[in-house]
Amino acid sequence: MTASEMRSKTLEYSPAERDVARIFSRTGLEHLQALAAGEVPGPPISSHVGLRIVSVSEGDVVMTAEPDESHYNPIGSVHGGFFATVLDSACGCAVHSTLPAGAGYTSLELKVSFLRPATADTGTVTAHGWVTKAGRNAAFVEADLRDAAGRVLATASSTCLVVGPEPSGS
Repeated sequence: MTASEMRSKTLEYSPAERDVARIFSRTGLEHLQALAAGEVPGPPISSHVGLRIVSVSEGDVVMTAEPDESHYNPIGSVHGGFFATVLDSACGCAVHSTLPAGAGYTSLELKVSFLRPATADTGTVTAHGWVTKAGRNAAFVEADLRDAAGRVLATASSTCLVVGPEPSGS
């Protein structure tokens, strides 16, 4: 490969918030609404895939992302890891939107079904995540990823562990 064929990508991001008390002082919905409004910087992973929150309500989130050549696998299409990252984010944020102040979550499992390939020419993709069953200790969530024409590129189902607020005095 010649130097003229090489490409580069520079990522700019805000460092992850380290003030845990500040992060958990809001409900999950309030925190995601602040992210969507640009009042709180997005997590660093957002810069890697061009991830943005379009809308959020309790148990439901819509996000967009931008696949590009830097996300390609060895056969010249967008790597499944891009799909999984975006879908895991949509699933996790849908769960986050249901949580009270002081509670958090983490993915326990994620199943992704890849239905159509994507390339840089696909353009902006939209992920929709929705909670199917919220619980005190676990939440079940689904998501899909679509191109601009509305074609489903991938679907996901996930289980998230809900980590409640620490009891006072712990």
